[in-house]
Amino acid sequence: MGSTRPGSKRSETAKRPSSSARLLTADRPASRKPRMLRGVSDIRRFFFRNTEPVYFISATPFNLLGMDEWIRGFMFINAIDCFDGQHPSVFVPPEIDHEPWTSIEDINNYLLAHPAVADLVRERGPGGKAVFLMFDEKTEELCHKLGLEVCFPSAALRNQVDDKVETTRIADRAGVKSVPNVLGRVESFKALRAISKSLGDDLVIQTAYGDSGHTTFFVSNEADFERHAEEITEAPEVKIMKRIRCRGAALEACVTRRGTIVGPLMTELVGFKELTPYRGGWCGNEVFAGAFSAEIRDRARASAMAFGDELKKTGYKGYFELDFLMDLDSDEVYLGECNPRITGASSMTNLASFAHADAPLFLFHLIEWMNINFQVAPEKLSNRWANPDNIDSWSQLVIKHTGKAVKRITTAPTSGIWELVGDAQIRHVRMQTHRRTVQHENQAFFLRISGVGDYFYEGADLGILVSPGRFMDEEFNLTDRAKSWIRGIQAQYTSETVPAAVTAEIGLEERTFKLL
Repeated sequence: MGSTRPGSKRSETAKRPSSSARLLTADRPASRKPRMLRGVSDIRRFFFRNTEPVYFISATPFNLLGMDEWIRGFMFINAIDCFDGQHPSVFVPPEIDHEPWTSIEDINNYLLAHPAVADLVRERGPGGKAVFLMFDEKTEELCHKLGLEVCFPSAALRNQVDDKVETTRIADRAGVKSVPNVLGRVESFKALRAISKSLGDDLVIQTAYGDSGHTTFFVSNEADFERHAEEITEAPEVKIMKRIRCRGAALEACVTRRGTIVGPLMTELVGFKELTPYRGGWCGNEVFAGAFSAEIRDRARASAMAFGDELKKTGYKGYFELDFLMDLDSDEVYLGECNPRITGASSMTNLASFAHADAPLFLFHLIEWMNINFQVAPEKLSNRWANPDNIDSWSQLVIKHTGKAVKRITTAPTSGIWELVGDAQIRHVRMQTHRRTVQHENQAFFLRISGVGDYFYEGADLGILVSPGRFMDEEFNLTDRAKSWIRGIQAQYTSETVPAAVTAEIGLEERTFKLL
């Protein structure tokens, strides 16, 4: 039997949703799509009264936490039971035999092909919308068989936009600046120097696809190049950038028929050794009003709108995220990359105070795929969301296992609200499905990913911790509070040594794909 995730140990019974989480099919014939949603209040009311099933199918519910409180009929279908069966809108089918997973697409296809999932979809009535973090052509076929509509552009189009080289070309067409770069095939270090001579000696090389920190290479000399030569030379084309002193930022946006709606600019936590073993690896975000000057916020927002309008020309519609690089020497705002999907920052965007005052960005994505017309001015809404008065301060840490030794987890923390009671001393307060009831900086919401029976291995996702306030100081280093929370969560885990033969059989060294 394949494992649910690296070394997962799962119960044999499905986590059935409560009857209140199921839609009454009798409600559905009476429901009619409105001709026009006139403003945000109409949009909110429409989703509170929605009768069409909406499913988020993914390894975990992390990316769209809280959406079940906005959208009637919203259901999470997950492979990992982060809430031990306590979340009213999460369905986790019992594990059945499957091939080892090598991607999140594999996980989603396993879920869609699961008999218990088919039963759930059938029980909740015909039709329905399906959204994913990642999917492929097989996912589309499986959804078609279940009568579900995939509410994202085709896998082929998403794959095209996800290509970091293609992203650069889209940005060029949109008039959005990228870090000085060249695109091309690199067959040797000598060829690299020839093609990139205008960029200087210190370079950053990216292949077309890959998770943060895995396919970004820092090259200053031939020894650096040789360490990554196989990945670089095998690629048909790479992006070669001048290395700059920069700070990462991100924002999420949505291409709609009315134009591109843009969320606020967030800082990114990148490469902290306490959180991730990957140099350049994403490990969290902050949303706070003073993160950037008004000028930088305006430039990033204008770039996102222009990029979204260019995406629209390709046939793309709906949710996407842009990573920006702020040049600390020139104050230039450069586009880093595009993620044509919901992302690890989506819960930060969709649970922020501006979203509660208006509507989560994800609702505008869903409106497009429900083919419902609406009257909202994207620029006016985006400007309101960027106003510092509408931004409350929150941070999240994505905590990975940073050690190399493989061990089996014997105890693990519970998802919910935790409280910091001393230096690295924390206690569990109550079960909670997201951060709503966290009010003070000595409390945080923790979503557990790795649980009892799973394995510690380099890069394994332990969980996500979200709290009010900042986790970085003015120099963008981790605060003492952040370090206390990290130590506190890590202290909740215990593990046992795994024999070398078991480690080899599990094959954890191959488990490096995006999970969140």
